[in-house]
Amino acid sequence: MATISVAMKESHISLRDDFEVTTKEMDGLVEMIDSVLGTDGGVRTTGGGFGGCVVALVPTAMVEQVKDVVNNNYEKEFGLKASIYLCIATQGAFR
Repeated sequence: MATISVAMKESHISLRDDFEVTTKEMDGLVEMIDSVLGTDGGVRTTGGGFGGCVVALVPTAMVEQVKDVVNNNYEKEFGLKASIYLCIATQGAFR
């Protein structure tokens, strides 16, 4: 997980610095989540950038912690309410 964490962090930094497709709000959200996860999970901007979504790989035991930090801080800091969607990876469609 530590390797994935570093790769996701570097990917976000590249989107921010090399491609300039993030916003201060997205960078702040990534930083908030990363402050909880450390190397136990990963977070980065996803999609087309310019404000939209982040994807975070969060261990089950840390989900409430991540939700709390976002729900308690994001709107205060950026004036925006975050929507959090919990997803669990499962087997995809098959024949």
